[in-house]
Amino acid sequence: MDGGPGDWVPYPDEPPYDPYDDIAPPEPAFPAAPAATGGSRAAPSRYATPLEALETVYGYSAFRGDQKAIVEHVVAGGDAVVLMPTGGGKSVCYQVPALVREGTGLVVSPLIALMHDQVDALVANGVRAAYLNSTQAPDERARVENAYLAGELDLLYVAPERLNGEQTLRLLERGTLSVIAIDEAHCVSQWGHDFRPDYLALGGLAERFPGVPRLALTATATPATHREITERLRLPDARHFVASFDRPNIRYRIEAKTEPRAQLLSFIRSQPEGSAGIVYALSRNSVEQTAEYLARHGIDAISYHAGLDAATRARHQSRFLREDGVVVVATIAFGMGIDKPDVRFVAHIDLPKSVEGYYQETGRAGRDGEPAQAWMAYGLGDVVQQRRLIQQGDGDRAIQQRQGQHLDAMLALCETVGCRRQNLLAYFGQASEPCGNCDTCLTPPDTWDGLVPSQKLLSTVVRLKRERNQAFGAGQLIDILRGASTERIRKLGHESIATYGIGADLSEQDWRSVIRQLFARGLLVAQGEYGTLALSEASGGVLRGETPVPLRRDVIGRVSRGSGGARKASVADQLAPEHRGLFEALRAWRAEQAREQGVPAYIVFGDATLRALAEHRPANLDGLAGIPGIGERKREAYGDAVLAVIAAN
Repeated sequence: MDGGPGDWVPYPDEPPYDPYDDIAPPEPAFPAAPAATGGSRAAPSRYATPLEALETVYGYSAFRGDQKAIVEHVVAGGDAVVLMPTGGGKSVCYQVPALVREGTGLVVSPLIALMHDQVDALVANGVRAAYLNSTQAPDERARVENAYLAGELDLLYVAPERLNGEQTLRLLERGTLSVIAIDEAHCVSQWGHDFRPDYLALGGLAERFPGVPRLALTATATPATHREITERLRLPDARHFVASFDRPNIRYRIEAKTEPRAQLLSFIRSQPEGSAGIVYALSRNSVEQTAEYLARHGIDAISYHAGLDAATRARHQSRFLREDGVVVVATIAFGMGIDKPDVRFVAHIDLPKSVEGYYQETGRAGRDGEPAQAWMAYGLGDVVQQRRLIQQGDGDRAIQQRQGQHLDAMLALCETVGCRRQNLLAYFGQASEPCGNCDTCLTPPDTWDGLVPSQKLLSTVVRLKRERNQAFGAGQLIDILRGASTERIRKLGHESIATYGIGADLSEQDWRSVIRQLFARGLLVAQGEYGTLALSEASGGVLRGETPVPLRRDVIGRVSRGSGGARKASVADQLAPEHRGLFEALRAWRAEQAREQGVPAYIVFGDATLRALAEHRPANLDGLAGIPGIGERKREAYGDAVLAVIAAN
């Protein structure tokens, strides 16, 4: 791609991120519930000890990790800030105290669907739980309010928006609260990935309900967010419980994006049959197209985004929660607090905005502690698009700077040559050893000296600007460096540029890898409406040879130039002996196709695609869909011929 309108924005017809599709709207002003006969009463303590409640309600004989200490501290009347990973059992930390202390536990929950699910689960366990939200009719709301005033509720769930209303606060004052739990407390952070303005007012609960112990709980908090939670929710005397953020059962994998839907399909097919999973995409359009693509290829996939009507969203969420083997393709709002324990994988086909968001979303896999996968396809377009969104955003310089820092941390996780888990935990202020259970630990990436290729690329950008006052996207720059003879090259006279053809030793995919990594390091920037490439302030050090440029090696096949450096082993040499014959037959077929069409061989298929075909030997057209590099169009154009080559070898 070059500097045209479609260069970096894959879905320009809609905003890049959906708003939360399940945020409670402003609450209607229903009439206040009448006072219960005889005045309000506190819900009596139902269990003498926390362990009795745990055994009776939840069926567990012992608390896990910090749960016991947290529960005992809150039962005794203390405030707490609890940082615990998804699946660590945060809900027990406030539900059990609510069952042991006199009164009703108030739970601030950010999403309507979440509170519905949690209340349903509690009621099924015999807990007297209810919620107040905008989905209720006036008579239903009145019944819940009367039950609270009569002391007939153990737990009451409300949205933060409702607690901004004086009417709700007066209602709560007429009853007795046993504990106040603020779930997903990271939403209070204005610098965070899930900021909710209504959370800022929750600090006032300290003065409104003195003596009631309060808990702030989250699975996602950097040290800075941790401090912000403590300050904004006015918890200066709270005891802090910080569990390890490590989820050792999750295997983290990030790979270079080529054809993300085909890569995703291949990944899903590699999972155990019947695995449930969540796929996150950037936009509604992408969600719909990806769900349809997966469904066409035999995956039980459904979509979830704000553009669907409420009934459809509810139906799809219900299917995901209640049926085995369902894959939901969704925008980022889906899954906050979802209690489904057996999600076997979470996949991203677009780059998250921050490590916090990535951690929050991947944490929805493997809540049961069984092995799970976090997979992501990440490419150059993701980096450029995210940088441009920050630059074009409405925030002031400080906000843009913080967003840039979030993105830089996310890019560092993607491009690291070390343990991904170490990088992830370090972001949250926790040290660890290499995990042995991420892609970089299992298959350590090669690094190579990218200084000279980087100088060639940056020099091309400089020459185009200085000599011709031109700027282009990645596609045209790569064509210049590789010495392509395209109509556009000839029309613009780019054969005369001094750097024309000096990068023919790298493939197109190699150059995209170089550009992506330079972008991630801030050595290239995007500018203008079309995201054309330009130098940054740091680029000069590279051009002068003062700044080293070690690069990750994606799966790149080099063209031998007959000089300099050791030649990489051929793709055929990397294959098991039983696959090499088929690989060479596919190469011969590809060469013939390229000659007939007058195009380079890689335009037909890259070596990586041929290698995957040789290794997997698909037997039908559906099988081809899972091979990297074979999109729908190529499957239609070459599918039968490829299958014939495979069958003959």
